[in-house]
Amino acid sequence: MRAIIVEQPGGIEQLKAGEYPKPVPADRELLVRVKATAINRADILKRRGLYPAAAGASPILGLEMSGVVEQAGAACEGWKAGDRVFGLLPGGGYAEYAVIPGEMAMRIPDRLSFEEAAAIPEVFLTAYQTLFWQGGLAAGQWVLIHAGASGVGTAAIQLAKHKGAKVIVTAGTDEKLAVCRSLGADIAVNYKQSSFDEEVKRATGGQGVQLILDFIGASYWERNIASLAVDSRMVLISSLGGSKVENVDLAAIYAKRITIIGTLLSTRSVEYKTQLTRDFVRDALPAFADGSLKPIIDTVYPLEEVGEAHRRMEENKNIGKLVLTV
Repeated sequence: MRAIIVEQPGGIEQLKAGEYPKPVPADRELLVRVKATAINRADILKRRGLYPAAAGASPILGLEMSGVVEQAGAACEGWKAGDRVFGLLPGGGYAEYAVIPGEMAMRIPDRLSFEEAAAIPEVFLTAYQTLFWQGGLAAGQWVLIHAGASGVGTAAIQLAKHKGAKVIVTAGTDEKLAVCRSLGADIAVNYKQSSFDEEVKRATGGQGVQLILDFIGASYWERNIASLAVDSRMVLISSLGGSKVENVDLAAIYAKRITIIGTLLSTRSVEYKTQLTRDFVRDALPAFADGSLKPIIDTVYPLEEVGEAHRRMEENKNIGKLVLTV
């Protein structure tokens, strides 16, 4: 089958179109003819050799896909050849065929294209997990979402507002801030022009937010702690601004009773991802069917232009998802 292969860890030049053995589904797996997949920062880190792979995962990049069931394993109940399907993968999305555990697969709502469906799994399931499973976000609470125009950011804004929460986001351009507002963000802060902790203090009457979703890490640490309310939570998703914080003052953490959670979805067990998928299907997927939730797509590329998609993400130019058609 046709696939994108990383010849050796390194730059974009290591992404090469080539042939790779077609996967064979186990009894509880679906073989899917991939129609579209999408780019995630984890793909870039994996390409560079800097990201842990799940045990037994395909060496081919790609953590999500949409497509058509080609073959259902003997123990895959409720699925048949021809079904439109999408979902999370441990790897293998940048290819003509991929396998997915039947229990982790989701049916594509009729109103969504394959490109739109491929833009949902990784970012919306990550956002759902961090907001609700780990963050405990409830209606009426405040959440601060950094990198608001990213894939996870645009998903988190929508899910938080769908829950009835109040949303503050950060982003670095007027265009990105405008998109965040259009998705429902109550307050959008240009981090290059304003101090987000001061904006949080002003918006919340000095109380702080109940939850922060943070992709930045070290460079935001002190301002994040200052932005959190008593009995609040911060979920660390990435560390684009560094992973080592010097001279940490623990006093505010225990004084405010702050819970700090680190998360990494791609290396979770199949059982964890299956339950997460089930909860998402129950709570959120119907909102895609009626259009109240929607995937945000920046650009769609053919598979062979994967390098351009990686470059756009590395340069932080995308608003929402970068999708590859296969």
